[in-house]
Amino acid sequence: MLSTHVLDTSRGGAAPGVEVKLYRAGTQRAELARATTDADGRIPAPFGGTLESGWYELVFSVGAYFAREGSATFYDEIPIRFRIDAGAERYHVPLLISPWGYCTYRGS
Repeated sequence: MLSTHVLDTSRGGAAPGVEVKLYRAGTQRAELARATTDADGRIPAPFGGTLESGWYELVFSVGAYFAREGSATFYDEIPIRFRIDAGAERYHVPLLISPWGYCTYRGS
């Protein structure tokens, strides 16, 4: 199962209203799901449903978020490509953003 969470480190809190798209990565990129972060900056599991082993990509539309916040930004979209392995049950991919940088990791 996949979930994600977006935190705006420049404001010290959640980033609500960020559109997130999930793709199956490969020779042909296929969109599997799209959602918008809630008031807590979260898109809960199971985002995209049951996912098989392989490469996936989350694309976060942060440019629109920062525009709504009245902040200039260096980024329009932030793609994160990651692998889901067989037998792993839960994947949480948080994104920490600011107008000029970002960080991600595999969460719990």
